[in-house]
Amino acid sequence: MSSGTTAEIAKRAGLTERTFFRHFADKREVLFSGSDALREHLVNAVAGAPDSAAPIDAVAAAFENVGVLFQEGRERSLRRQAVIAANAELRERELIKLAWWSAALADTLRRRGVADPAASLAAEAGVAAFKIAFERWISGPGEPDLAQIVRESFDELKAVTAGR
Repeated sequence: MSSGTTAEIAKRAGLTERTFFRHFADKREVLFSGSDALREHLVNAVAGAPDSAAPIDAVAAAFENVGVLFQEGRERSLRRQAVIAANAELRERELIKLAWWSAALADTLRRRGVADPAASLAAEAGVAAFKIAFERWISGPGEPDLAQIVRESFDELKAVTAGR
């Protein structure tokens, strides 16, 4: 990420470099600052899903809800993904973040009584469906509805696994 030194970035943000490092481990971490909140949002949505919800449906609803949160920040998401796509280390961090989401979702499903491998499969498949939806959203023209694209991705996932 070569858009300036940490001191320059902090200055543009109206912070001292010391204050910057109180909030972020390094300048690359700025791109991932919302990951904790999103993970918690996903976990809470799955934990609060109706008892009758199938594991994949609980995960789908959680990611659809996240799609609503992302909708207003499409331009920021476009810029963020462009920076990540141009940097191998950032792509690796993005994959780690997605794996972290998957592990948290699988743990939440297990707490709901879903046995493995179903809990892990639902979580991993959910992250994959969201990743595909997100990529479609940022590469599509205009400002399509991310929640709708997430819903379509999960419908497609169900069709593929049903052999259609």
